[in-house]
Amino acid sequence: MGDDVRVGVLAPLSLPGWAAAGRQLVAGADVAAREVGIELVVRDTRADPVAAVAAVDELVGLGVAALAGEYHSVVARAVAGRTAELGVPYLCSSAVIDELVEEATDWVARIAPVQSRGWRVFAEYLVSIGHERVAVVAQASVYWAAGVRILREHLREVVEVSVDSVCDELVESGATALLLLVGTPEPAVPIVEAVRADGRLADVLIGAPAGQPEWAGLTGIPFLRYLPEELSPLGARVRAELGEDASFVAFEGYDAITVLAEFFRTNGSWSTVAVEGSRGPITFERNQGIWQWRWPATQVAELDPVNPEQFRILHTG
Repeated sequence: MGDDVRVGVLAPLSLPGWAAAGRQLVAGADVAAREVGIELVVRDTRADPVAAVAAVDELVGLGVAALAGEYHSVVARAVAGRTAELGVPYLCSSAVIDELVEEATDWVARIAPVQSRGWRVFAEYLVSIGHERVAVVAQASVYWAAGVRILREHLREVVEVSVDSVCDELVESGATALLLLVGTPEPAVPIVEAVRADGRLADVLIGAPAGQPEWAGLTGIPFLRYLPEELSPLGARVRAELGEDASFVAFEGYDAITVLAEFFRTNGSWSTVAVEGSRGPITFERNQGIWQWRWPATQVAELDPVNPEQFRILHTG
């Protein structure tokens, strides 16, 4: 592919965005771009939908052939809406909220799984180890609200507790697990520290389906990641290139650029894309108004309390 093909990459690279995830996304995209001969033009979204839409307009003005990326669901929704308006292809790499677009479009595709699938797998894991009455501490956002709805569909009982008095309310709730539906490091890390320091809550499991423990280095807290149990030879080569600390988001960045290279080769048709990604074969079908890869592998994992640099796989879906 000629070096004149340019792709805009959107990622949260500074606060209040989850900058660690954004850096992983860009790192993976860089590896693939070097392999397929695509030039990347990267912009920081800062987890801000307004800033992201401005970046889309700038990148389209610079003549990019397509856009890729983004980790935060509320930002990806804004990007998807704007690219559909402008008639520019957008491949969402890492945002999972089910309703990525309000109206069906052929301009938008996604390789991340939908939230309802991944969080269902997480709920199944909780039930399998005996947790049916679960508490959630959630900040206000459409993404976290969607998560609460999904959990209510798959757990016997879900109660909400507040950020400011999480320990006392958790004791009163009688829940055996607490799920963090909040940002990181604030307020996720202080909540974890408070719960773990409270002797009344010694037997309460802390979980975080959105993956905060990986970015904050929080051990012994189950979370979702989108990787197979064993990497293919391609996946192993990509990991070697990225380094052993590469998260699933780096693989999503790699796969997004690999898919776009095939998309350009097939003259801009998501329906005919068939490519070997770092996490398995990728093809697309229509789902909830966009073109969707169904599905990447899903794991519930945790950082090992004994060896925090290692993951322990707890459940697969």
